[in-house]
Parts: sequence; C-alpha cells; structure tokens
Amino acid sequence: MKLFGKVAVSALALGLVAGTASAQTTLRMTWYSDGNEGEVLRDLLDRFEEANPDIDVIVDNVAYQAGIIEGLPVQLAAGEGPDMARVTDLGGLAQYYLDMTPYLQDPIYWEDNFGPFLPWLRAPGDELAINGFMTQLSVTGPFVNKTLFEQAGVDLPGEGATWDDWAAAANEVASALEVPIPLAMDRSGHRFSGPAISMGAQYFDADGNPAVIDDGFRAMAERIVQWHQDGTMPLELWGSVSGSTYVGANEDFANAQVVMYMTGSWQISQFSDTIGDAFDWWAVPNPCGPGGCTGMPGGAALVALADTEHPEEVTRVMEYLASEEVLAEFYGRTLFVPGHLGLSRTGVEFDTDNPLAQHALETFSIGVATFSPVSFQLQGYPFNRVMFNAIISRLGQAIVGEMSLDEAYQRIEQDIEQQIAERTR
Repeated sequence: MKLFGKVAVSALALGLVAGTASAQTTLRMTWYSDGNEGEVLRDLLDRFEEANPDIDVIVDNVAYQAGIIEGLPVQLAAGEGPDMARVTDLGGLAQYYLDMTPYLQDPIYWEDNFGPFLPWLRAPGDELAINGFMTQLSVTGPFVNKTLFEQAGVDLPGEGATWDDWAAAANEVASALEVPIPLAMDRSGHRFSGPAISMGAQYFDADGNPAVIDDGFRAMAERIVQWHQDGTMPLELWGSVSGSTYVGANEDFANAQVVMYMTGSWQISQFSDTIGDAFDWWAVPNPCGPGGCTGMPGGAALVALADTEHPEEVTRVMEYLASEEVLAEFYGRTLFVPGHLGLSRTGVEFDTDNPLAQHALETFSIGVATFSPVSFQLQGYPFNRVMFNAIISRLGQAIVGEMSLDEAYQRIEQDIEQQIAERTR
C-alpha cells in the first residue's frame, strides 16, 4: 500500500508538472540590433516573464539584411513566420500583421501615443488597425568626424550649406590628412531619398501615384554617380554588391576612415560604444537644396503577426513593451529618438554621459521639424520598399558602368510599375 501510495503521489506530481508546462505559451520574436537594443529588450522581457510565468518569449536575433530584409518576407509568405518581429519595411509587410485592437486593454492609449505612426503599419485602405509600435523613430542625417576637420583646419559648413558645400569640405579634409573616404552614404534607397528630396524630388504625382524621376531626383543621382567617379565616395561601398543589398559604412567611420557619413540616428548607441570619445563624431543638420534641408523619417517597429496561434498572449507582451514606463527605459538605454508622443513631450532620460551622444540626439530630434512633407508621404507609402529597392539597384548599376543614368531612370520606373502591379493583383 505504501509503495502504491508513493507511485500515486509521484504520478500526481508528474501530472502537475506536465500541466504547468502545457499551460505555458511559448512565443517567438524575430529581432535585429544596431547597437545594444537586443540586450535591453531581453532584460525587459525577463522581467515580463517573471511577472507572467505562463508566457515564455524566445528572441531570435538575426542579421538585418539576411534575417529581416531577405528572410522574414519569405517566412511570412510561407506561413512560417514568428509571433512578433522587428521590421523596417513598415507598410510593405502589412498584409501579415495582426490587428491587436480586439485584444488590447486600452486602444485609446495606442491612438494617443502612437497615432501618427500607426498608418505606416496599416494595409492600404485600413484606417483603424493597431498592429505594433515604433521601437525607435529614426531620422536620417549625417555624422562628421569633427576632429579631422579641426586637424585639417577646415571649418564645418554653416547653416543652409548644400550637398555641394559639404562634399567640397569633406574632400578638402580628406586631401589634407590623406583620409581614404571623404563622403560615405549607406547603400540604401531610403538613405538616398532624403538628399534627393532636398534637391527637389517629389516622388509622387498630384494623385499620389509614384512618379520618381524628375529634375530633383536627377540632380542627386548625377551627383552620386559623379562622386563615385571622382573619388568623393568609395566605389567599394556601393559597387561591392548588386541588386538592392544594403551596405553601411559604420565600421569605416568608427575607424576614422571617413570624413562625412550620411546615415541616421540609430547609429548613436553604436558609436557611443565603438567610438566613445576617441574622436568627435558630430551630428550635423541635413544639407540643403531647392527642396529644403530634409532627411527621411523612418525607424523600426515591433509588430504582431497574424499567423500567431496566440493573439491574446502576443498582445500582452506588446502592451507591456509599449507601456510608457517600460518604453521610456528602452528608449533611454538604447539612445533612440522616441516614437511615442507622450514621451516626446515629457522627455526621456537618456542613459549616457557622452556629450557627443547628447548632441546627436538633440540634432536629430530638432531636425525632424525641417523634414519635407514629401519625406513623410514617402515613408507612409505602402510600396515604398519597392521604390527604394528599384532606386538603389539601378543606381548601383549606373555607378559601376553597367548602364547609363538615362537607362537607369527608365529601369527604375519600369521596376516600380511592374512590382506594384504584381503585388496588387
């Protein structure tokens, strides 16, 4: 009887353990990092799991190009995606997003604090869905190695300086100090578009349809090609890959091999770690042109995905991460420009004593007010990734001599028309 009792008790205990295990929901999140945000996210999720033992969140950290740009769309199309993902093709993947509205405890909080950015995530024609939130509001703009300018005795171009002014100054510094790269720009259609809009590019016709090639677009495209030919920009950056492949110059800049680097606010955390105070990495306002002095808004969003088998649990995780207190800590520790209206008004206590980081955050935050309406229209356009990919792919071919600029312009228009038609069948 005693033996039987022990067996019975053991079986009961095993049953309780199994019951507890089966009650736990495992969720997967696909994530990439520019700096320390993956570590911060994991710390925050550990606290969530401690308070919510019925949910386990596995974070799959992936490389941006291979995992997010190339891999995630394939997984989603095959119905094999994660429960949540960090994305930058905000509207381009909207068909796969979960509308969390039926599961949210307080949808008004999301409308009040994320309202201007929610349309970036919605599918065409949808004006109500709440799909996710901005893990960062990124803004494009240049950094310069101010130390190199000082060593070369060259003044930083002042307010209202054009792209031509900055290119000339960067070349002067590089020539004086034998720096290999005067000017670098991320190989990205998004990164190119801010300068193009500054030169007067409109990107859309009066009806809101894509109309990319105009005099303003040509003005910046001609400069990009010329800068690669005369050595202002390095051929090995944009010319080292083909298609729409992204390439950045952050490592070259961190190694003081670049005078001026057109990139964006997401680099602040990384430069704080990789450069520190080795030299003055100085954020400067976007150069100007006939269309203004604009960069591109954008950023990365954490979205819930419609194929999840656990929409309620996913929403609980999203509500926690998007809550004002938690998100303030995330922005503060990652040094990201807030994509939350309440925190933009009250301010975020950024976890840095680096004056270079503080200056960069202020410069990029102030710069948003100068952005052209065209840049916001382009960022909110659901097929902007099609446009960005066509631009960078064909300009890349013109840079390496595979086609002329006129041929590139024709192919850009053809690519955009064809790919949008395929996606809207």
